[in-house]
Amino acid sequence: MSAILDFPVKPEARPYLDAFRDTAGEPEWLARFRKQGLSRFAELGFPSRRSESWRYLDLQPLQKQPRLPAEPGTLAAVPPESRFDGASARVVLVDGSCNVTMSRPLPQGVWLGSMRRAINERPDLVRAAAASDSGAEHPFAALNAAFFADGFVLDIAAGIAIDEPIEVVHFAVTPGSSHTRSLVNLGAGSRATILETYAGTGRYWRNDFASWRLGEGASLTRIALVEEGPDAVHLGEVAATLGTKAKLNSFVLLLGGGTVRHEASVRMIGEGAECHLDGGFVVDRTEEANIVTNVDHQVPQGTTRELIKGVAAGRAHGAFQGKITVREHAQKVDAHQLSRNLILGGRAVIDTKPELEIYADDVKCAHGASVGELDEAALFYLRTRGIPDAEARHMLIEGFLREPVEEIADPALRDYLLRRLTRRLERLEE
Repeated sequence: MSAILDFPVKPEARPYLDAFRDTAGEPEWLARFRKQGLSRFAELGFPSRRSESWRYLDLQPLQKQPRLPAEPGTLAAVPPESRFDGASARVVLVDGSCNVTMSRPLPQGVWLGSMRRAINERPDLVRAAAASDSGAEHPFAALNAAFFADGFVLDIAAGIAIDEPIEVVHFAVTPGSSHTRSLVNLGAGSRATILETYAGTGRYWRNDFASWRLGEGASLTRIALVEEGPDAVHLGEVAATLGTKAKLNSFVLLLGGGTVRHEASVRMIGEGAECHLDGGFVVDRTEEANIVTNVDHQVPQGTTRELIKGVAAGRAHGAFQGKITVREHAQKVDAHQLSRNLILGGRAVIDTKPELEIYADDVKCAHGASVGELDEAALFYLRTRGIPDAEARHMLIEGFLREPVEEIADPALRDYLLRRLTRRLERLEE
């Protein structure tokens, strides 16, 4: 395809252009969408540290050694540690190829299936989402548009609530890259909870893109647990749109992966919408983890709350970048952003950059950030009570990270995440 492009192609994009093949049997609009994405990626290439939103992540190894799309492998069963009991349905994507099983029937008016199936059975829904979430300014979303093989789609009609969580397991077993594209569409007054777990083995690159659309009064809770393999690259991006009085509760916990970035962009287009973007990361050795958020208040009466906590040890690097924009006519917005971080040892690094861009004058907005070490006074107190030094440090670190996890309303999900967090901290190398 590179031969027909009328602009210079970035050198690092060329292997992906050469690997691109038309997918037989796809509708014409999808083929056009893929080629538009590939062209945009060829033009943009890999972002560098000169790009403000990518300044804290080193993509040079991925850029120099391409990880091209691979044929999906097979997985006999989801490992027990990557499985949550009590879900109403489980979606498993192995190297991006989707399989759905139901532990109990979903209500009438709920459509849950693979993206491949949705393209055939729900083309209008998928096409509308593709048109508005093209990823034109985001290079890896554009690459995802070209190469995505599957994903999942959840469409809930107005007024329907799913009480038990829907579990989505993303598992990688094959070297190379997998590109998944998913869609969650909630009608007016509907409600759902989704738990997504990302894990795998080997040297792979996961490039995940999801679109969330919440109608008037809809409520979505989404929890993402990232426990990728030590040689994995994980780039996850979410584009959310919130209608009038819609409510989004998003929590992401980054516990594993060589290079991990999770980005959430939220457009508040309905008055009275509410958005909670919480999260945490734990990195050690030479790991990198970034949490990036962008919230755009376009109308009045919106509310945003963000609490991000990070812990870095060894020679690891963690970062948070958060931006809240309040448009000129978006009066009465209430937005608060807080980033708190712990550095363990003298070689770890954490960067934090909360940002407000406000064009309205009747708002209540604030942000804050801190980076520090463990409280020596608290450590001394625990030691005087006979608690060994290593155990005392572990207790303080876990207590520090528990705060955003304990905001999760569902007790079973909250306990599940706390167990995963405890297990990760037991392996933390300071």
